[in-house]
Amino acid sequence: MTRVIMVRHGQTAWNLAQKYQGHSDIELSETGIRQAELAAARLADEPIQAVFASDLGRAYQTAKTIARHHRLPVHKVAELREINFGIWEGLTYEQIYSGWPELIEQLYQKPDEIQIPEGETFREVKQRAAGCLQRLVAENDGSTILLVSHGGTIRTLLCAALDIHLNHIWQIKQDNTAVSILEYHDNYPVVTLLNDTHHLR
Repeated sequence: MTRVIMVRHGQTAWNLAQKYQGHSDIELSETGIRQAELAAARLADEPIQAVFASDLGRAYQTAKTIARHHRLPVHKVAELREINFGIWEGLTYEQIYSGWPELIEQLYQKPDEIQIPEGETFREVKQRAAGCLQRLVAENDGSTILLVSHGGTIRTLLCAALDIHLNHIWQIKQDNTAVSILEYHDNYPVVTLLNDTHHLR
């Protein structure tokens, strides 16, 4: 059995301001740093043997905090980045709605069918992230590995694991430093934990 522990990055100032981050490289806030420390303590006794993270600072910083307890390096993986929100990055929902009301509504009603202006589709995110996960699982067969990524990306991985259509992506909650776990039995993924944030309470 191969276990994959997936963690969303800690909070950033843009999370707090409800700005769309995407590929923008926003660091953790003080709250986010504390959340990462609490997640690290929660995962300290897990037999993690390898750590992989999105190359964006908020995910990498979260991963480094967790990896420190296991004395492991963090491998940056660009395929684990958040969806590219294109020209919407740095804007709030209200700002986007004022300029692209139909598109932003479609993002939440039928996310599988939207092309974000100068950005990515969720299909593209799922393709790159799920392909990356398959490779990491194959390369770390029988191990427990940690992946630190982003809310949208982890949702696409969970949709892939459960064979759920991407139009249901927003029905899967992903809070900052939430822990979700996949167990692979003969390459068949089973979700054993979803959006666990009890370490923050």
